[in-house]
This record gives sequence, structure tokens and C-alpha cells, in this order.
Amino acid sequence: MKKILLISKLVLGTGIILLSLNSCKKEIKQEDPKEVAEDQNEAKFDDSNSKENDSEFLVNAAEINLEEIAIGQLAQQKSTNPEIKKFGKMLVDDHTKLAGEVKTVAESRNFSLPTSITEDGKEQYNKLNEKSGLDFDKKFVDMMIDGHDKAIDKFTKASKKSNDEEIKTWASNNIASLTAHLQHAKLLKQDLDKK
Repeated sequence: MKKILLISKLVLGTGIILLSLNSCKKEIKQEDPKEVAEDQNEAKFDDSNSKENDSEFLVNAAEINLEEIAIGQLAQQKSTNPEIKKFGKMLVDDHTKLAGEVKTVAESRNFSLPTSITEDGKEQYNKLNEKSGLDFDKKFVDMMIDGHDKAIDKFTKASKKSNDEEIKTWASNNIASLTAHLQHAKLLKQDLDKK
């Protein structure tokens, strides 16, 4: 009887120690929402390269919109420059509209989209959030120039290479607004560089 009691205490103690050590090791790491959406889409379209390319473009477009909305909101909150705040509001309004359009196009094709910003996007957001004053404004404008350059490139490729006419047309129709954002950001940069 004493042996059974001793063994059960030993097993219980070992179990508690293992659970304690295991809980110390666990790091809660969420999967990247962009990768999750891409994986879901790949599983749906095993052999269709064109559908996979279209879904990848829409995933990228959704990611761009999520990031631009978040950064535009941050600019409205943190900047003291009325022109930066105004540009931030324009970004939020325009990219919210684009996000709705991307969602509609994706849903009609049963494509999955990310629902939150990627880890890279969060990292960029946090770096910007650490800045203040003129440094914030300059970093914000630099991010908008870089981000819109990349977005225009992705939309231009989709407008030429997509096999889906609706996606091709939608991408083509939105290049103008992205270009307007890019030009606006470049003008703001010129003004900020004088300060």
C-alpha cells in the first residue's frame, strides 16, 4: 500500500513538474493571416495556376488595404500636421472602399482573404508609432511612397496578366487612385524636406 501511495505521489509530482516546464516554454504565436489565406486558397485550387495567381493578388490587395487603413488612422491620431491628417483620412476612406471591393471580388470566387495585418505590417506600424512630430510625418510619408510604389506594381501586373477579366478590369481601374496617393505622398515629402 505504501509503495502504491509513493508511486502515485511520484507520478503526480512528475506530472506537475512537466506541466510547469511545458507552460514556461510555450510562446503564443499566431499564424500570419496572409499566409493562412494563401494556404487556404492553394488547397482549393491545386492545379489551376491562374486561379492561384489571382487569389494571391487579391490576398496582397487585401493586405495592402488593411495596412493602409491602420497607418492612415495612426496618422490622423498622431500627426500635428493638418496636411498629414487630411492625407491619413483620405487613405482610410479610399482603402476602406477598396477593401470592400476586394472582399466582394474574392467572395464571388471563393477566395480566402486575410482579416488582420501581418506580422510585418504590425512591425512597420509599431516602428511608425514610436516616432513623433516631424520624424513621424517623414517616416509616414516615406512608408506611403514605398507602399504605394509596390501596390501600383502589383495592380499593374494583375491588370495585364490576370486570366479573369473582372479582376483584370478591377486592378486596372484602381491604379489611378493608387497613383494619386503616391503623388500626394511625394508632394508632402517635398514640403517636409524643407523643414
